[in-house]
Amino acid sequence: MTIARALPLPAPMVRLADHSADRRMLALAMAALVIGTGGAVAAWVLLKLIALATNIGWYGQFSFAPVAIGPAAQGWRTLAVPVVGSLIIGLMARFGSDKIRGHGIPEAIEAILFGQSRLSPKVAVLKPLSAAVSIGSGGPFGAEGPIIMTGGAIGSLLAQCFHLSASERKTLLVAGAAAGMTAIFGTPFAAMLLGVEVLLFEWKPRSFVPVAVAALTAIAWRPWLIGAGPMFPLPMALSYDAVALVGAVVLGLGVGAIASGLSWALYRIEDGFHGLPVHWMWWPAIGAVAVGIGGMTDPRVLGAGYDNIQALLLGSMVVKAILLLLIVKAVVWLIALGSGTSGGILAPLLMLGGALGALAGHALPGGVPLYALAGMAAMMSASMRAPLTASIFAVELTGRFDALPVTAAASVAAYTISVLVLRRSILTEKIARRGRHLSQEYAVDPLSLVRVAQIMTPTPATLPATMTVNEAARFFADADHRAYPVVDGKGRPVGLVSRADALRWFDAPPEIGATLREVVSDAALPMVSPEWPVDRAAERMLAEDVDRLSVVDAQGVLVGLLARRDLLRARSGWLSDEQDKRRFATMGRSFPV
Repeated sequence: MTIARALPLPAPMVRLADHSADRRMLALAMAALVIGTGGAVAAWVLLKLIALATNIGWYGQFSFAPVAIGPAAQGWRTLAVPVVGSLIIGLMARFGSDKIRGHGIPEAIEAILFGQSRLSPKVAVLKPLSAAVSIGSGGPFGAEGPIIMTGGAIGSLLAQCFHLSASERKTLLVAGAAAGMTAIFGTPFAAMLLGVEVLLFEWKPRSFVPVAVAALTAIAWRPWLIGAGPMFPLPMALSYDAVALVGAVVLGLGVGAIASGLSWALYRIEDGFHGLPVHWMWWPAIGAVAVGIGGMTDPRVLGAGYDNIQALLLGSMVVKAILLLLIVKAVVWLIALGSGTSGGILAPLLMLGGALGALAGHALPGGVPLYALAGMAAMMSASMRAPLTASIFAVELTGRFDALPVTAAASVAAYTISVLVLRRSILTEKIARRGRHLSQEYAVDPLSLVRVAQIMTPTPATLPATMTVNEAARFFADADHRAYPVVDGKGRPVGLVSRADALRWFDAPPEIGATLREVVSDAALPMVSPEWPVDRAAERMLAEDVDRLSVVDAQGVLVGLLARRDLLRARSGWLSDEQDKRRFATMGRSFPV
């Protein structure tokens, strides 16, 4: 005989809140202080490694002092150094970890969404080493992608040392990524927004606060480790008017189309490498041949090229030089990245966008520096589908927050074209090609906007707890439903009885005269309040592993049932709002008040 268990009443509505944050958020924020420091130190180490690789590869000297590749890019060395560096990267990926291939951000996203935010120590060590060899040997990349992966690995490794959920590990992984990006570029606000738009896949205090703490910690360390001030200072005034804003929109539309073409070309090139009859370990060296040829054509395309970005922003390049840089950089970057070598995409995107903007600045009102800045923001926005990040990133890099309306106009215009032309961004296409599709649209869960009372089955049919088992068995012979709540004399649910129970009683009858109260199924209905939002009720269904809930009022009296199929009705209301098109007012008629 099974005794009915007493069921807890649903939690009072006062526990429901706008946000799900609790005191664990403070613990994550404290951990973010450590991770922010680790990310800043990792950025400093990465820059030193890049300088060392550049000195060894191009000048034959052991030094951590930053040097330019251009003066040494002459003769056979221009072709040999990139190829040797790419061979080293191929060996590191083949015998170390293939996670170091690519620019790092898709790998970070994949670890967050499909790997429970767990990155290995190998990645934390090999990613900066491979990126340093790649950039130092002339690879046309930047340090930002690798430091995002490295900083994320630091956050993930620290999180794995404690009892944390996958969501909390994700928060600390993104905190490390934001810290690394902030330390390299000096852009804490853009790093926070990058977490929201690209990496976190949510907008919650629990995740945003620790990410912000890590980014601010990194910017506090930056003056002592890397240097203070904007990365690309613009001392001249940037004035704009309505005409310049329109020009920024036009530029953004054009850059959005070009960025979409670059993304398409990148994955066609990658497909070409996949068709080669050689192991992928050799692909970076094959791609490096194109890099070397590009370096012979224009040495400025080798390495990260931050000095080129500064020259574009200052307007010190002539049109012919800008065109050459734009074309050669785009070609070598696409081939090198498509080969699967290691390196970041932000610096190349900034350079290409800045070059397009600088060209437009020779024809549009407002000047070259203004449009070079707008072009940088537009290219990043269209390629990464992160318009807010791109708008802020460009002005933080230069310290010219007065140009924010211009960068925002260009970013939004480029973003508009990109999402209409391409199904996925340059980041998510790589993940989708591995069979893992995702959405970058954030919206309020439609189940959170509907109350249980709106979709429940009201006043459901019940069975009294005093009914005998024999009576219940006869009742189920002609019953309309497969299960019924059992209620006491006051209408309060005490359990659930189903057709399966009745069949079992025929095979093994309980004691003569036993009532449902005494033998009611242990699969008793968990309770919810009619005022609960449906998403919380759905969570309780999952937690209790049941397909229906009893809905009770403040006194515990049963007022309805909520089944899984009812959840679909709440979803259908959202689909109706999305798809049904109606007109509620016409010219000459007043609108409802």
